[in-house]
Amino acid sequence: MSSNFHNQLQSLEAPQSLEWLRGIQRGIEKESLRITLEGKLAQTPHPAGLGSALTHRCITTDYSEALLEFITPVSTGIEESLATLEQIHAFVYGKLQDEILWSASMPCVVSGDQGIPVAHYGSSNVARMKTVYRYGLGHRYGRLMQAISGIHYNFSMPQAYWEQAWQQAGSPGELRDYISERYLGLIRNFKRHSWLLIYLFGASPAVCASFLKGRDKHGLQAFDEQGRSLYLPHSTSLRMGDLGYNSDAQKNLEICYNSLENYVETLHQAIIKPHPAYGEIPSGENGDYQQLNDSLLQIENEFYSPIRPKRVSLPGETPLNALVRGGIEYIEVRCVDVNPFAPVGLEAEQIRFLDTFLLYCLLQDSPPCDESEQAEQQANLEAVVNRGRQPGLTLSNNGGEQTLQHWGQLLLDDMDSVAKLLDAAHGQQQYGASVARQQARVADPELTPSARVLREMREQDVPFFRLAMNYSLQWAEYFQQRPLPTETAVALEQESRRSLEAQRDIEASDDISFEQYLENFFGQYQALQG
Repeated sequence: MSSNFHNQLQSLEAPQSLEWLRGIQRGIEKESLRITLEGKLAQTPHPAGLGSALTHRCITTDYSEALLEFITPVSTGIEESLATLEQIHAFVYGKLQDEILWSASMPCVVSGDQGIPVAHYGSSNVARMKTVYRYGLGHRYGRLMQAISGIHYNFSMPQAYWEQAWQQAGSPGELRDYISERYLGLIRNFKRHSWLLIYLFGASPAVCASFLKGRDKHGLQAFDEQGRSLYLPHSTSLRMGDLGYNSDAQKNLEICYNSLENYVETLHQAIIKPHPAYGEIPSGENGDYQQLNDSLLQIENEFYSPIRPKRVSLPGETPLNALVRGGIEYIEVRCVDVNPFAPVGLEAEQIRFLDTFLLYCLLQDSPPCDESEQAEQQANLEAVVNRGRQPGLTLSNNGGEQTLQHWGQLLLDDMDSVAKLLDAAHGQQQYGASVARQQARVADPELTPSARVLREMREQDVPFFRLAMNYSLQWAEYFQQRPLPTETAVALEQESRRSLEAQRDIEASDDISFEQYLENFFGQYQALQG
């Protein structure tokens, strides 16, 4: 434990500081595929009873019309966030007809790219932009990758904490710049240690063979004699590997998190400069929009990363312009698999560990990162994705070799002191218990979710599809038998109606062409030049 880390912990032991720890803010975004009762991807439009996917505050779609996304409001309560997520699920089940939600990250039975309907959001310019962006993703990476589900976890410290920390640091520069620098330090440490989260919570060691039909060079093995499932014996999260959110084109995009200016400029250049490989995809010729532009990134969201610095954008504002305007407001963790063994895909114990992990990354020393270290981080991530439960697996730590088990236990030992601080703040012992659970998983890989997936497939003699389908049916029954409180049901019905009215208002207010709308939107990047 470094002396600075020790000092950071001590500074949070005062009663007022413990109150700030109770004010940690979080939000959850959880994706789920709509499927038929036969386990095939739904081809139906977004259910009308769920309101407008463009403007609903809690229920939208991601890439596909069949890929629902549930969003919880910002909250300081873990149980409150999970209860809200449960209520959204129950409300959605009340609107689905002969369909249920898929329980896993890797997709159900799919029939190629053409069997994955792209999401539509109406006739307005902003709606059309969202759909064209998705067309572009499909052309660049294939639609199958976009049918993978995940959980995004948003995390931020309360303003009072930042003001005190800034003052204790001698009030250097502007407060907003200090906050951004500290969040970037968190991100750098997260990148150093994110392999641990993949090991602990990865739950996608296998896929349905239909996902890779016609693709020979995938490197996976047949799980059963019939070849119904493909897997890697010691894998943890195929979603985070080459089958999932990865892009060969982006691998040469050197994103630096040492300064906000460098981060913004690197993404800015990737958005404004043409990329030859995408030049053949129509981007507006004769009104044919199959992508927004031919740059390496159409917009910032196309950059695939396990973590992102974020700020809530103003209407029509680009995410990069929002960061320049106000600095980093929160961070978004994007490497969490949907847990098929939990009704909403996430559990309170997991959230407590995420909070502990992220607070550790914030408080720990975080030196600048260079290209060599970034390559080391990527190699560690790939090793854990594909071989995380392999006995004796070694990872690279500052050029030296350490076993995953040894390094993992060292990190968790340090994180235990953070968990004790959070327990003191909340008057409980659940944070410490969450770390102890992860220590057991590091000591015994068979306790990890990825091991459980493969173990249950073997014990039940079923392919990945059937295991995930059984859990999907189990959770469907769970939510169908949980009536919503009247007040909650009324509020969600009202939100659905409001969202439809809001979509109509947006469509009625459009007074420029789509071409002009895009020109205005991308014109904002000119302010970032230099």
